[in-house]
Amino acid sequence: MAQHFDICIRGSGIVGKTLALLLARNRLKVALVPHPGPQNPAATDVRAYALNLASRSLLESLRSWPDAEHATAVHRMEVHGDQDGIVNFDAPTQGVDALAWIVDVPALEARLADAVRFQPHIDVVDSAVAAPLTVVCEGRASSTRAEFGAEFKTTPYGQTAIATRLHTGLGHGQVARQWFGPEGILAFLPLGGPEGNSVAVVWSVWHDLAAPLMALSPQEFAARLHAASHGALGTLSLCADRAAWPLQLATADRWCGPLAHNVSARSSWALAGDAAHNVHPLAGQGLNLGLADAQALARVLHGRDYWRSVADLKLLRSYERERKAAVMAMGWATDGLAQLFARQEGPVQVLRNWGMKGFERSGALKAFVARRAMGMGMQ
Repeated sequence: MAQHFDICIRGSGIVGKTLALLLARNRLKVALVPHPGPQNPAATDVRAYALNLASRSLLESLRSWPDAEHATAVHRMEVHGDQDGIVNFDAPTQGVDALAWIVDVPALEARLADAVRFQPHIDVVDSAVAAPLTVVCEGRASSTRAEFGAEFKTTPYGQTAIATRLHTGLGHGQVARQWFGPEGILAFLPLGGPEGNSVAVVWSVWHDLAAPLMALSPQEFAARLHAASHGALGTLSLCADRAAWPLQLATADRWCGPLAHNVSARSSWALAGDAAHNVHPLAGQGLNLGLADAQALARVLHGRDYWRSVADLKLLRSYERERKAAVMAMGWATDGLAQLFARQEGPVQVLRNWGMKGFERSGALKAFVARRAMGMGMQ
């Protein structure tokens, strides 16, 4: 006999698994479909995400937060301009234990997979199944999004993100560091716990620089990173492969709708995570936004009237309005910074570094921005 599912989630990445666990906790029967993306078992996964307090609280509620070795608390953030501008954030000033946590993606995915395995309301299936609601969590390259008629409006940044891992001669001191330079935006994110001396690297460089940088030997690439980071962490050596992907600002025109081929059954679809939106990684908010999508959708469905189906478009459109507003605000902020630091004219450089100094002394404004980034407010 065919099994009945309330919701089919296409895509079993971090957002897909999180959403599945949230829905299953509310006793909805979920089919989780792994996304058949390119797999290279021999490649080291170099991804790490900066997760804020809201994301940590969500994952802890699902018993999926990694241990301290794989979730390094950030006590301080340093943002350096391309001249003498600098902005600092620190946890004590904000009255929190940590500004964010740098989380190893493989460790987080393993914890979520364990939670899914022991959740009886979730079945991992080989292919999409019929359900009143299908949620697409396949990432930015989703094919299902187009199949359902959503247009993904993209604006390329002309930049490529290069990610890797480094061993550092000096301990990171639980400080996340970022430099805006002529080649692009470089971030060093602390790994390995409080005493760690390794960092995750995300270097957003102009497209024409990406291929030459990827072609450098590990030693040559480490030397370029040493120069771009002004030797802040001493001697650097690569301890992982390099990965690269193009950067874009993107959002789907619609985040939900009826399944046209199955109108009589009153079935619907919705988007979440990178399938719905992409922002520049300079603020480290991409996964935080995706997890907030999952939490908002689960909350809307859980709070529905008893007579409403999970496919009810009124519910799904309330989710769409809430999350579009939050993502738009973050997208504008990150896009504005990316565009501002893309300008290399002398007067613009002077003006933006002057602005960074003013922001550093702004008090209430700086505190407001910090709290928003930590998830204490709209995400």
